[in-house]
Amino acid sequence: EPDVTIVSGLKDAVVSEGDDVTFRCQVSHENARDVEWKLQDVALQNNEMNEISVEKGKIHCLTLRKVTEQDIGTVTFRVGPHTSTA
Repeated sequence: EPDVTIVSGLKDAVVSEGDDVTFRCQVSHENARDVEWKLQDVALQNNEMNEISVEKGKIHCLTLRKVTEQDIGTVTFRVGPHTSTA
C-alpha cells in the first residue's frame, strides 16, 4: 500500500458565530485509510454538527455546522504520520 501524503494542506478560516465552515485537505492517493480530524485535540466523528466527507476520492472535507465560540481553536487533519493544521 503506497504511503499517502498531504498534497494540499488546510487553510485558516475566520467565520461568524452561527455560520458553517469547511476545511479541505488533499491527499496523494484515493481511499486513504488511517485518517483523522481533530478540533482542539479532540477527535471528531461524523454527526449532525460535524460533516466529514471525501470529494473526488482525494479531497477530505470537514464542515463544522453553526460554529460557536467554543469551536475556536486548531483543526488538525492527520493521515498516517502526516498532519496539517489550521
